[in-house]
Amino acid sequence: MDYRADKNRRGGYRPKKPYSPRHDEEESRLIIEGKNAVAEAVESGREIDKILFASGSHKTVGHIISAARKRGIPVLETDRHKLDKLSATGAHQGILAMCAAADYASIDDILKLARERGEAPIVILCDGVTDPHNLGAIIRTAEVSGAHGVVIPKRRSAGLNAACAKAAAGALEHLPVARCQNIQTAIDGLKEKGLTVYAADMDGGDMYGMDFKSPTAIVIGAEGEGISRNVREKCDRIVSIPQKGRIQSLNASNAAAVLMYEVFRQRG
Repeated sequence: MDYRADKNRRGGYRPKKPYSPRHDEEESRLIIEGKNAVAEAVESGREIDKILFASGSHKTVGHIISAARKRGIPVLETDRHKLDKLSATGAHQGILAMCAAADYASIDDILKLARERGEAPIVILCDGVTDPHNLGAIIRTAEVSGAHGVVIPKRRSAGLNAACAKAAAGALEHLPVARCQNIQTAIDGLKEKGLTVYAADMDGGDMYGMDFKSPTAIVIGAEGEGISRNVREKCDRIVSIPQKGRIQSLNASNAAAVLMYEVFRQRG
C-alpha cells in the first residue's frame, strides 16, 4: 500500500463566503483579472490561492507581487499565453488572481468546532495533495464521517478552487479547511494541543491496532510521492491499511476515506 498520495447535524461552522454552485463550474468564475482588480483583491484581504503574472511584466505589476508576497500569497511567473487561455475578458494586463471557492479557516477554528460538539478532535492534514478532485473528495468524506476539519499547506497543494468545490459536493459549507504555512509547523501545534499525529504509509502498523478514540490527526500524502520525509519524522506513529490484492496502492482520497471510517467505527 502506497498512500503517496448542517449546522443542524453536528456543529455550527460556516465559512464567511461559502461557495454557491452556478450553472457550471468554470474556473474563470474564480479568477480576478487586471492590475487594479488584483491589487484591490490583495489589499482587501480577500482569500487568494495564487497569483499568476506574465514573464517580463515586473515593471508594471511588481508592486502587486510585492504586496501579495507580504501576505504570504504564492506568486508564480508564467507564459503570457497561459494567461490568455485562462482569461475570460481578454484584458488580464499580465496578471491574474486565482481565488478560493470559500474562505479558509484556521486550525483553532477546527479545534473549536470539536469543543463545541463535545468530541475529541479529528483533523486530516494533506501533505502535497495537488489534485483538486482528490482534495475535494477528502473534504467530502471528512465532513460525512465526522471529522472536524482539513489542513492544507500554502504551497505544493491544491487549493479550494472550483474543481475542488465540485468534488466536495457542498462540504465546504459545513467543514473548516485551514491553510498553514507548512505541515510540519501544523503538526507541532496539534501535538502541543494533545493530538496524536498518524502518518498514513505502507510500512506502518495495522490501522485496526490503533487507538483513534483520543484526539487524532491523520496525515495523507501526495499521489506518487507519499508523505515527505520531514513530515513523516514529525508524526507520532505510522499507520497502514491492510490489503490483500496485487496492486500496490490506494489513491490518496480512497486511503483517507478508509482511515476516517475506521476512526468513525472506533468512536461509534
